[in-house]
Amino acid sequence: MSQKSKETQLQIVGMTCAACSTRIERGLNKLQGISEANVNLALENASVSYNPDEISQQDIEKKIQDLGYDVVKEKAEFLITGMTCAACSSRVERVLNKLDGIDEATVNLTLETGTVKYNPSKVTPTDIIARIEKAGYGATVKVEKNENAENFRQKELEKQQGKFLFSLILTLPLLWAMVSHFTFTSFIYLPDMLMNPWVQMALATPVQFFIGWQFYKGAYKALKNKSANMDVLVALGTSAAYIYSLYLSIEAIGSGAHMVELYFETSAVIITLIILGKLFEVKAKGRSSEAIKKLMGLQAKTARVIRDGEEIDVLLENVVVGDVLAVKPGEKIPVDGEIIEGQSAVDESMLTGESLPIDKETGDAVYGSTINKNGFLKMKATKVGRETALAQIIKVVEQAQGSKAPIQRLADKISGIFVPIVVAIAILTFLVWYFLVDPGNFAGALVNLIAVLVIACPCALGLATPTSIMAGSGRSAELGILFKGGEHLEQTHRITTVVLDKTGTVTNGKPVLTDVLLLDEAEEQDVLLLVGIAEKPSEHPLAQAIVDGIKERGLELLDPTSFEAIPGYGIEAVVHEKKVIIGTRRLMKKHQIDLGQAEVTMQSLESAGKTAMMIAIDGEYKGIIAVADTIKDTSAKAIQRLKDMGLEVVMMTGDNQRTAEAIADLAGVDRVIAEVLPEQKAKEISKLQEEGKKVAMVGDGINDAPALVTADIGMAIGTGTDVAMEAADITLMRGDLNSIADAIMMSKKTIKNIKQNLFWAFAYNTVGIPIAALGFLAPWVAGAAMAFSSVSVVLNALRLQKVKL
Repeated sequence: MSQKSKETQLQIVGMTCAACSTRIERGLNKLQGISEANVNLALENASVSYNPDEISQQDIEKKIQDLGYDVVKEKAEFLITGMTCAACSSRVERVLNKLDGIDEATVNLTLETGTVKYNPSKVTPTDIIARIEKAGYGATVKVEKNENAENFRQKELEKQQGKFLFSLILTLPLLWAMVSHFTFTSFIYLPDMLMNPWVQMALATPVQFFIGWQFYKGAYKALKNKSANMDVLVALGTSAAYIYSLYLSIEAIGSGAHMVELYFETSAVIITLIILGKLFEVKAKGRSSEAIKKLMGLQAKTARVIRDGEEIDVLLENVVVGDVLAVKPGEKIPVDGEIIEGQSAVDESMLTGESLPIDKETGDAVYGSTINKNGFLKMKATKVGRETALAQIIKVVEQAQGSKAPIQRLADKISGIFVPIVVAIAILTFLVWYFLVDPGNFAGALVNLIAVLVIACPCALGLATPTSIMAGSGRSAELGILFKGGEHLEQTHRITTVVLDKTGTVTNGKPVLTDVLLLDEAEEQDVLLLVGIAEKPSEHPLAQAIVDGIKERGLELLDPTSFEAIPGYGIEAVVHEKKVIIGTRRLMKKHQIDLGQAEVTMQSLESAGKTAMMIAIDGEYKGIIAVADTIKDTSAKAIQRLKDMGLEVVMMTGDNQRTAEAIADLAGVDRVIAEVLPEQKAKEISKLQEEGKKVAMVGDGINDAPALVTADIGMAIGTGTDVAMEAADITLMRGDLNSIADAIMMSKKTIKNIKQNLFWAFAYNTVGIPIAALGFLAPWVAGAAMAFSSVSVVLNALRLQKVKL
């Protein structure tokens, strides 16, 4: 194996014979960057040697999946304790990614979690926890319905509050003594006792070594693992002030001096302010995950199950698929299901962001945690527990909030080398002041060294990206937009072209009766009654649309005497002793029916994107009936909104060119790609990408899944199939195309917020370090500024929770 070669073993499922393993092996060995790939059918694994500079493990896995097989990977989430800044999270992430068998590890400082994809045949969660603990941090596996994270944050909040109050009580007298030295505060009374070095030391020591112990502990762990973090800077700075003050106090005893300039208050005030900053940070971080708490709070606690004819209240977790539930007006619908009796308006705003209730009747789907507004419903449970729509939403939001956006990599790289550079700058500052600027003034040089160490803590840098991702993805979920990861939230704002599937995306996906054009309008009721009865036995979607449309006109439809479906032509039936023929021109010509000027009308309807069918009764032409898949009420305005944003909008469909262009005209789409087979959709997306476009594909069907995966960003309409939503990067819970523009706007606002945070975090350190090095910043002021910078970054990110689109 070459020096740059890496080897991985992958478990593969789906191989059934030697041909499968040979196909995978051949496919992998054709990839650039792979030196050798061997696939073992018996062990169901692949051993691959590859050059990581040319190809990644993800690329290898994707190739296997493209060939039609699955790679076994497991994912686990861990609660990680002891992280204090970006250097800590980067350290944990780095050591995990070096562990054999781990595919990808991302650590979120804000959530204090780690998400790890791993090969279960090579590493276990126990191994992962051991590695995290070896790096100096605590870890436990995060499980479903685990309240450990919330309990931990509450305990952490209470702990920081206690530490702050204790530290404040001891620090205030020291601060009092320091302030009284300023000429403009000469009127402030100062007890002589507070000027006693040993009294000051007695006050400062518990703050330094009891309250500040967490910084020493964190610094020790970091240095032990050959890294450096915020704790190193705080421990160095405050220890320097404390030890130098202790030295001066001891020296004063020998010299008999009574008034000595000490720096006990400097170390105590810095620690107190940093603890205050941590307190604010814990509170703010709790607010940033409010979206998850709100979603979890929406879940019903109990359900009313009908068993043996009786209504019984049971806990939600005891509901099983197939149970019949009763839901009264004003109650939450407990689980996902199908209405089997009753009708009502249902408030689905928690699911879709749509404020108006949706009318529901027998046969319609309903979703857990939505609210039944005004009617009594009986429903059959179809999805419970982790399978419900709300549970899936919570899972996606947690996944997005725990993921890492590519923009964060820059901050992580800088954080990894930041602390050693700061320590070097602080030492250089001390030497320059002590030997050049103010020769021999050890105290002055030390104060400036401390100020540099404290002002440079990289907390704000580490919080800049994850807090914005959490807030942005949480607010998006409230608007009915589910980003599956931070990378998708970041990439969406780069989209230049939006490709829309037609059926079910631009249109309602359900044909309806649109036109009844008869030679004699006086016969309309009689003709429609005959047509409705004739079409009633047909299972064709167009026939169903005709039957539904006729029923809406109040006509009662019985069964025909006889019925025959003629594939590709239409139907023939006998109704009330009359022969009814409905279908194409060819069917009419076959029966030698005189159509008169019907051809012109037929072409006009077809040009408008409608499917027209001719009607003949007892051999006499009576007129034309037309159905069409109508565009959604919001499609035209939504598409215009996308165009106003400077985006190219393309409609792609398997329909013929004429029908597609008719729908496109109604919707306001300028470019149409028609007559595309399902397997060709992904190729059409690739062609657009080859033109240099960043493409978002929006679809709702199984046949859209390959195109959704191929596109730079795949968006699935939430009213569509599970397969489409699984393949997509973003799920739009509303069927409204305005969600596309909303998703792009949320991406833009989130990226803007991240850039603001990163700018201020970088600017803060870029400006603060030189000011401290030049001697213009007192250490306690630096401590306050450092604490404020972290809080300000989090508060700026939280503004995303109030975004209105």
